[in-house]
Amino acid sequence: MRTIGCVAAVLALLLGSASGTALADGGFTSVDFASAGEIEVRADLYESPDRSATLILLFHQAGWSRGEYREIAPKLVKLGYRVMAIDQRSGGGVNGVQNETARRAKKRHLPTSYLDAYPDLEAALAYARKDLKATRVIVWGSSYSASLVFRLAAEHPAQVSAIVAFSPGEYFDEKGGDYIRAFAKKLSQPLFVTSSKQERDKVKPIFDASTTKQKILFTPASKGQHGSRALWAQWPDNDVYWAAVDGFLDVYMPPRPRD
Repeated sequence: MRTIGCVAAVLALLLGSASGTALADGGFTSVDFASAGEIEVRADLYESPDRSATLILLFHQAGWSRGEYREIAPKLVKLGYRVMAIDQRSGGGVNGVQNETARRAKKRHLPTSYLDAYPDLEAALAYARKDLKATRVIVWGSSYSASLVFRLAAEHPAQVSAIVAFSPGEYFDEKGGDYIRAFAKKLSQPLFVTSSKQERDKVKPIFDASTTKQKILFTPASKGQHGSRALWAQWPDNDVYWAAVDGFLDVYMPPRPRD
């Protein structure tokens, strides 16, 4: 286990503009796949030239959409990963991108709470494995979805290769105060957890509950941000978050397995 207090290195590779295949035709293809309630989930697929590369599933925070990752996903592709950003049915819009899955769910008068979105995470994982033929899948969540990826990894251990969680918490009052910690205790996969500085005390009990040895808790020395938006270039400390994430991925889940 490693706990990172601050990472000073700035990764120029990550901060440079993405190019080539990553940005061709807007950088992504929108896809739809079935989920619970007879609706289809909308997702943006950012492909890598290497179709056998590790796939990262990106889930957004409350009130938002797959637009949370419009800036982030191309940088992950540049690192060598395949990437898919998903609209869950609990959400709205961000960065000019509306949540199509939420629109479809509301049209069918389906509930759209945080927990109601969990089948959409499962559907994305199934699509990644079956249709995209991904053999290694990282599940990456932001805020409420950062909590749900703990459940996803615990309930599908053979399908989830690693977990990245930006600002997880016990956001589900109806389930009690240790709902996510109970799933964390079941994890065996590599785990990366981060948050803003003030969220550390809420995040750390979930991190500590996991018994996996391959885990990193990163807390910035600066104020930081809530959720995956911490990686947006507009924040002055985005580079230390990127350095921490890249360090975790490079050690525990690179784009291709090392010999």
